[in-house]
Amino acid sequence: MARLLITGVSGLLGINLAEEMRDRHDVIGVHRGKLVSAPYKLLKTDLLEPYAVNSILDKGKPDWLINCVSLADLEACDSNPGLARGLNTDLPGRLAAACKRRGVAFIHISTDAVFDGQKPGFYSEEDTPNPLGTYAESKLAGEQAVLMANPQAIVARVNFYGWSLSGRRSLAEFFFHNLTHSKSMSGFTDVIFCPMFVSHTARILVKMLEQGMSGLYHLVGSQAMSKYQFGVEIARKFGLPESEISPKSILSSGLTARRSHNLSLSTHKLSTALGESLPNFSTGLDEFYAQYKQDYPQKIRCYQQQTGFPA
Repeated sequence: MARLLITGVSGLLGINLAEEMRDRHDVIGVHRGKLVSAPYKLLKTDLLEPYAVNSILDKGKPDWLINCVSLADLEACDSNPGLARGLNTDLPGRLAAACKRRGVAFIHISTDAVFDGQKPGFYSEEDTPNPLGTYAESKLAGEQAVLMANPQAIVARVNFYGWSLSGRRSLAEFFFHNLTHSKSMSGFTDVIFCPMFVSHTARILVKMLEQGMSGLYHLVGSQAMSKYQFGVEIARKFGLPESEISPKSILSSGLTARRSHNLSLSTHKLSTALGESLPNFSTGLDEFYAQYKQDYPQKIRCYQQQTGFPA
């Protein structure tokens, strides 16, 4: 059993990673005050404060650290580029350097958005990124900062969906909640991505640590689809009216931050290193549905209900 420190434990990946691993490893979650109870140890801190990184490492004494902290709202990044750089670039570099000094295995979570989407087909780890906008630029700079400070670290470019504390953090939740409340919505037909169920993401991240891997990997779903198609798949799985989802171009969405149209990533490097195929989309969707039937969304929200903090 390893001691696993998760920064950003109240986020979509962080909370699901902690839930997946709490019976297998000694989990410690770092948060800013959104959680009041959880079945693992919690450290409350603002990681942008001076000495915060050394403090959590001194208190947690981890074997592994997975950094799930990110400012992922594209419009918010454009509005506050200083905060975006602080969370997405500078903090990962400091965490990577501190982990190297202490001999702690480190994973930094990056994004598929580092590419401009102009390439037909799937991007590999060998393709040159060309980020569009503040979010993607700050995340790419974070990758570079991590690998420069700690070449033995893992950088994982991801795209995942699942249940969150707020119920508003993933695209799957967006479609589910609108459909269950009979609200019409749009799905982009010209944004292609490779969604992975977040619990699969969590399990594979820990496998990468267990196998002592290092370097840059694409950790996304094995099937590429449009965001419209993704919404239709959610509707069909839950028996909800897919007719409420209208196909739409992102060009007419009114969103201001620049976004790539093709976020398809090849996972060949990772599956080869692991010696196994990554889970298929239908398996993840089945688990997502099963969690709903088992009241999993309500269970994790209880960890922060007493405070009123937004997730």
